[in-house]
Amino acid sequence: MNLQELYQQSGATVATDGIPLHFGDQQAEYEAALNAAVLMDRSHEGRLETSGRDRLEIIQRISTNDVTHMASGEGRPTILTSPTGRIIDRLVAYNHGEKALVTTEPGRGQAVREYLQRQIFFNDDMRIQDLGESTKQFALHGPKAEAIVQLFASDAGKQPYLECVNASVTGTEVIFLKRKPLVGTQWTIIIPNEKAVEVWQTLLKEGNKLGLVPAGSLTFNVLRIQSGRPGVGRELSTDFIPLEAGLWDEVSFKKGCYTGQEIIARMESRNKLAKTMVTLKLSEMIESPAPLRLDGKEIGTLTSSVITPRGEAIGIGFVKVPAAEPGQAFTIGDKPVRAEILTLAGAQPPVLESHA
Repeated sequence: MNLQELYQQSGATVATDGIPLHFGDQQAEYEAALNAAVLMDRSHEGRLETSGRDRLEIIQRISTNDVTHMASGEGRPTILTSPTGRIIDRLVAYNHGEKALVTTEPGRGQAVREYLQRQIFFNDDMRIQDLGESTKQFALHGPKAEAIVQLFASDAGKQPYLECVNASVTGTEVIFLKRKPLVGTQWTIIIPNEKAVEVWQTLLKEGNKLGLVPAGSLTFNVLRIQSGRPGVGRELSTDFIPLEAGLWDEVSFKKGCYTGQEIIARMESRNKLAKTMVTLKLSEMIESPAPLRLDGKEIGTLTSSVITPRGEAIGIGFVKVPAAEPGQAFTIGDKPVRAEILTLAGAQPPVLESHA
């Protein structure tokens, strides 16, 4: 039995890329994510392994965060930016001893590998292996996700940073990667292809006592938007710089030069952001992208939107900084649909001053 057959036997609707959309009851999935934990197949997210002397140094010189000064087992998110500081891709890099692990956004593994390959020059020593060809990738989300990981890796979650932990699940060597949470905690698991079914079944069986249930990508999207996490092709795009997308904590202002650094440093030092990312409550569901208007003038853009299983219409958008206040309301396009700011999304600087 392969994973797709297992999912279908479990009542799942599976997308063309093999990733489950849902397991028949999205309401139950959502409530489990909020109150216990869910297990998801996220194999469409990229995962690369780099080796050689410069396995992290090349990422260091082309991305926003400091990824060379990490303890063994530590991970940090970082962003590939264009010369004008615009977002190309978002990665999480882990110091995995003599090698490094790099995870990417959905559908971006091959593109990131090719981008990194182009940055390797004559005197550099880095080799890249695409683990997407030989492994699957699962994810645990929710307030009890870490407790489930600790059933297999007792030391997991003991560090104050994102971490990389080797462990065994039913005799299969796997890698647990802690990542920034959508709800509760988030752990990614990398598993050899041939053991994926067995590991999936074991995780569900052992996690059942803690309320673990399987969930699909529709629930992931609700959690992503609800938490204000930027998504690939929407908020993670060349339309925005990392600071606008609430990714201040993924930018080091102390490291040396990297592609796009001058623009990003200038925006930070002058505090001159034109717009910032916010979470929104919508009076009704409307497809994104759509313009946000204040007093008849376009003030921003709704970039993601969804209806939660509880029937709430929510979204993510970018608005001009002077209008970025919780409670501020807009209309969406020319329709009588109201969008009200809930929060500034993501990480922010200590003080976000308004500028006309």
